[in-house]
Amino acid sequence: MERTLVLLKPDAVQRGLIGDITGRLERRGLKLVGVKLVQVDSSLAENHYAVHKGKPFYEGLIRYIVASPVVAMVWEGPGAIEIVRQTMGSTDPKQALPGSVRHDLGLEIGRNLTHASDGPQTARDEILLWFSEVELVSWKRDNDRWIYEA
Repeated sequence: MERTLVLLKPDAVQRGLIGDITGRLERRGLKLVGVKLVQVDSSLAENHYAVHKGKPFYEGLIRYIVASPVVAMVWEGPGAIEIVRQTMGSTDPKQALPGSVRHDLGLEIGRNLTHASDGPQTARDEILLWFSEVELVSWKRDNDRWIYEA
């Protein structure tokens, strides 16, 4: 099973969209294995966005992510990374497909509601940055047989 990190950014939290976005991932069939509300400090923000350091939008990203709490989550399932990114939609809500979180709930790229890991190595690194091993729960979900083929 693949795991991926999802962040519900400050705008999603402030707008009361936690349940809507989380529900979409649950309805897709993914399993939640870690979740917490985090007031991000500048150190965590800088580590998370290190890949963007030096880019013109970097400072804005840091100010944005520390402005209000975020919900950090780890989701699990076959192809979880791709499924989450598809569910969230294109980074720019104006380019996101109808039915995606960003299309349905967002207007501007600077307030695009969520972050989702973009690949297996990124997912592993980001999960380790946001969660300790004891914060992740492996559990058997009774309805998995109705979601996954044998």
